[in-house]
Amino acid sequence: MQIREGPRRAASSAPGALRSPMSAMMLAMFATMASFYIAGRLWQDAQNRVYLIKELDRRTGQGQSAVSVDDTLKVVACRQQGKRLTSLEMELAVAKHEGFVGKYTYEANGTDSRKRPLIVIGIMTSFGRKNYRDAVRKSWLPTGSMLKKLEEEKGIVVRFIVGKSVNQGDTSDREIDDENRSTKDFMILNDHTESEEESPKKTKSFFANAAELFDAEFYAKVNDDIYINVDTLSAMLKTHWDKPRVYIGCMKSGEVFSEPTHKWHEPDWWKFGDGKSYFRHASGEMFVISRAIAQFISINRSVLRTYAHDDVSVGSWLIGLAVKHVNEAKLCCSSWPSGALCSAL
Repeated sequence: MQIREGPRRAASSAPGALRSPMSAMMLAMFATMASFYIAGRLWQDAQNRVYLIKELDRRTGQGQSAVSVDDTLKVVACRQQGKRLTSLEMELAVAKHEGFVGKYTYEANGTDSRKRPLIVIGIMTSFGRKNYRDAVRKSWLPTGSMLKKLEEEKGIVVRFIVGKSVNQGDTSDREIDDENRSTKDFMILNDHTESEEESPKKTKSFFANAAELFDAEFYAKVNDDIYINVDTLSAMLKTHWDKPRVYIGCMKSGEVFSEPTHKWHEPDWWKFGDGKSYFRHASGEMFVISRAIAQFISINRSVLRTYAHDDVSVGSWLIGLAVKHVNEAKLCCSSWPSGALCSAL
């Protein structure tokens, strides 16, 4: 039986012997393809890990910071401001070296030479207050050719500041336009809508626009019911040439009123602490800031918040900056102290 079955068993095993080389080849091909696949996945995983590490570094500050468009604009604005402030400090150092005294400076503008104004005075006015403007013109503000002479000889630029009507182009706007054609002493703020509640934003708009229109040494805000002695003002400013960032006014503080019915109600009263007292700031009747501060306001106008009152708002913008606060009694217009340069009309 074993002799008979031997050939049959040998015959039955022959096909398997023939199939084994083909199976080995297929197995080898499969193993090769699997190796390539696994190697590809490993390479892809390695690339992903490199990308994730870089992204982690970028987001955690080890690489380049991830910032929004707004943040980028703020960084650019801050760098521009820093360059301007550095330039101002260099100009001041040169002026000191050359024995700079009371006259306002000259700057080359291309091939022309122009005078830098000593100060730009913005008189805050509004619709329906022509009588106040006329009183100012009759008391201390010259008109016509004398206004031009004040600018050219003393470097004092004065403009009435007014915004646009809520219904632009209406009678109120046309009356201002007609008056300006005659007097040529207005700065019309096209980016501001005239409203008593928006006076802080109006003051911000004035400083921002004035800094762009006039490259002056100082900028002043004054109400349209205030009389100014421009000669005394000029003499006072000459004592502050050496302060590149200066904030001059009749400094005060006072109670923050939380009652909605109060005349001086402050909606954000809770931000001023349990003591409900304002920080030190210049009275809103008249105050002066230097060129660097006006440029700071112009650059950052979109992020400077306002409070209920313009004097508090301006003080809040400067309280955290390296600014010299000067308590100048001559700018206490209401009390009219000895030697004062302003008074209520």
